[in-house]
Amino acid sequence: MMNQIGIPNLDKALETSLLADMARVEELMRSHIKGDYPLVIETSRHLVEAGGKRLRPLLTLLAAQFGDPSNYDIIKAAVCCELTHLATLYHDDVMDDAVLRRGVISANKKWDNAVAILTGDYLFSKVSDMLADIGPEAVKLQAKTFERLVIGQIKETQGKSEGLTQIEHYMKVVADKTGSLIATSARFGALLSGASAQTVEALTKFGEKIGVAFQVADDLLDVTSDETASGKTPGTDLKEGVPTLVTLYLIAANNPADKDLIAKLNGPISENDLAGVITQLRSHKALTEVKDYLANVASEANGLLADLPEGSAKEALKSLTFALVNRSS
Repeated sequence: MMNQIGIPNLDKALETSLLADMARVEELMRSHIKGDYPLVIETSRHLVEAGGKRLRPLLTLLAAQFGDPSNYDIIKAAVCCELTHLATLYHDDVMDDAVLRRGVISANKKWDNAVAILTGDYLFSKVSDMLADIGPEAVKLQAKTFERLVIGQIKETQGKSEGLTQIEHYMKVVADKTGSLIATSARFGALLSGASAQTVEALTKFGEKIGVAFQVADDLLDVTSDETASGKTPGTDLKEGVPTLVTLYLIAANNPADKDLIAKLNGPISENDLAGVITQLRSHKALTEVKDYLANVASEANGLLADLPEGSAKEALKSLTFALVNRSS
């Protein structure tokens, strides 16, 4: 049974605690981005108010359950992880020339590219300010994470390097662009709650795995879903020629029977061809292969939790993995 948190079969006491802490995260996030300049307040609020899954702060709070979750720095770290994510979205939308984000007009279209880029920079500055209050270890962790986020974006922009297949390149980009920040979100919660070193490492690796699963599920949604909660229209990646694991699997197989479909997938797909391509992909074995890969990633993620203490928090993490994977079913 699903609940307000979005995790099935969640322990009621844990749900109550998480809801209270998520409310504190939302309150601090909104108050922290306030500034002296009206336009900055308006632009930085734009995506905060648009909502979202809040996966990163939720994972910070869940990871903190393996120590003392009452440390207020955990709330601060959760805010920092979400604001970092939002900042990257402002920049991504400029690079992608996006029109919509989370069901609302993107900042680059509502204002312009310069304002969107500078708003992202403003949010990064607010993150740094808050992390400095937590301490140097938190600042260093954020810096390392930001490095991976940037490298992932550069890799994606530059294309695959020598010796890598397109699929290997893509998965490295996913690990850096998506996995890194979700891993850090879990690491912050575990570290700041005083969890054991073994628990911190296990939760960090778990976070990276479900970060990859989150992106692969999103790739599947572009083909399988009639409607997504993110405001992203199904077939968006296909229409824009953005590679996903589904299309990369199909192209890599290079089956002569798929010659015409592969030709279409190697570039942006016209509006007239889109529905037909989606129909073909929905019945293609590449879709099944990606679903199988996603199930394996989820199994590996939950395997990393094996040595963690039993209890409602561990069960919640397993259920979170289930929920992420089943977004695409």
